[in-house]
Amino acid sequence: MTTTEHAVQPVSREELDLLVRGEHGDPHVILGPHPHGGDVTVRVFKPLASRVVVRHGGTESELTHEHEGIWVGTLGVAEVPGYRVAVAYGEELHEVDDPYRFLPTLGEVDLHLINEGRHEQLWQVLGAHVHHYDADITGTAFAVWAPSARAIRLKADFNNWDGREHPMRQLGTSGVWELFVPGVGRGTAYKYTVLGADGEWREKADPMAAWAEKPADTASKVFESTYTWGDDEWIAKRAAKQPITEPMSAYEMHLGSWKKHHDGTNWSYAELADDLVPYLQDLGFTHVELMPVMQHPFGG
Repeated sequence: MTTTEHAVQPVSREELDLLVRGEHGDPHVILGPHPHGGDVTVRVFKPLASRVVVRHGGTESELTHEHEGIWVGTLGVAEVPGYRVAVAYGEELHEVDDPYRFLPTLGEVDLHLINEGRHEQLWQVLGAHVHHYDADITGTAFAVWAPSARAIRLKADFNNWDGREHPMRQLGTSGVWELFVPGVGRGTAYKYTVLGADGEWREKADPMAAWAEKPADTASKVFESTYTWGDDEWIAKRAAKQPITEPMSAYEMHLGSWKKHHDGTNWSYAELADDLVPYLQDLGFTHVELMPVMQHPFGG
């Protein structure tokens, strides 16, 4: 274990209190690594911890409790190293990555287009997206647009639904709140806890989620597709089949209510294809409009 005589980067009690209450709009200016006075100060927010240690380059730096669950210390190095945080809630230390040492996952162009209302691929930047940075770091970037929010916390499976440890940061004036959480992957359930302009905290599902729990559960879930498409030949032929040059008759159908199993469960896409295609061909339809192909919060 190493110790250092360098002083930690000072933070006012007012800002620490804002962080503790979940009302700080940019927690990254307090948490994570910050070069200061020839050393690196690290702060983490672990309200229930009994001990916190930063491990880097074969060295351990013990953090001290500063204020209401905020732990702080210096690393004895001039530049920010790769590090992990070991946290004890009793006797045993559990090692995790620090979400607050990562740069934003949305770029300046994304934020500019969002500000102008011209971003045409929002599903690629908002919501929950798994990122694989290298062999050692995989996690999920969470981003939500909430321009009137005063603060947002992320509560999920990985923090026992206690959002205090994962406050999000607002990126500029875009209204976008973001946080990358290492070690989080497909299937993780989560919600946003939003502090509104009226001072009330409210739990919200992710409006850009690609996966959601089935009612009556209401959380969103992290999704990462592993599906390999095999329709190249069909896509190539589709270019020559345009409704403006051929007769077109569309059958509009709701996937969830067209047919059901005897136990009330919906048919799978594969099951629908076996019956639906010949059914529509027999009726003379040329196209089918499926509603909805995405998950919907109302299953009735």
